[in-house]
Amino acid sequence: MSNSFALITGGSSGIGFEIAKDLANRGYNIVLVSRNEQNLQDCCKRLSEEFGITSDYISSDLANKESVRHIYQTTKERGYNIEILINNAGYGIATPFHVTSLEDEEKFIRVLATSVISLTKLFVRDMVEKRNGKIMIVSSVAAFAPPSAIQVLYGPIKSFMNRFSDAMNSSYNHIGITSTSVCPGFTVTNFHTASNVQKMMDDVPSFMKFSAERIAKEGVDAMFKGKSICVPTKTYKILVFLLKATPYWFIRLLENTLAPGRYEKKET
Repeated sequence: MSNSFALITGGSSGIGFEIAKDLANRGYNIVLVSRNEQNLQDCCKRLSEEFGITSDYISSDLANKESVRHIYQTTKERGYNIEILINNAGYGIATPFHVTSLEDEEKFIRVLATSVISLTKLFVRDMVEKRNGKIMIVSSVAAFAPPSAIQVLYGPIKSFMNRFSDAMNSSYNHIGITSTSVCPGFTVTNFHTASNVQKMMDDVPSFMKFSAERIAKEGVDAMFKGKSICVPTKTYKILVFLLKATPYWFIRLLENTLAPGRYEKKET
């Protein structure tokens, strides 16, 4: 495993960094990708010192069209065998859909969807050649939830990512390559602050909020088992089951109780 690397986008904080720690603890070398170079340096130092593995980083903004090819070429130039690809980077847009600029929406789609597809396409070619590899896409329970009055594109994109991951798994698992979509619910990270929806997160009942460490562990375990989809924690497994089985009108009655603020009408 000395030259086996896991590449993790959005890997310098939250669920991404917890996934990095879990994989480093299993002996994998790590390549972290995010925008903040200082955070990346600090995280790499922590991983190497705590787990005795090789850790490196690539400072890149996935909103930039050229970032995906830059990330891939950099790993090739450095001679890294990317055995595991973790597509984790993401954020939310709190402003109403009609207010957000077209450019911001395009960047959002690029980070959450287009870059995921592009990175997967580039790295899966190497995995096919080796007939070995694992892909994880960090999705969301929002993929199963009713449409939201805020972050209008977030749920639909996550639904798309679940279908994409399932298609990848179906297409390549017969040659030793699996893809796992991990769908966490409310997770205590800096995601909500960065997305300007921290107040909504503060109003969510405490029993519905879980640590990034727990989400990462359950997600990584599912990935190594080759599961197509993983909904971490029993709480959200039950919730997703109910979302699938319960009449839509009844879910609409409960939605603001389950996720305060998410479905409120926004002032124009």
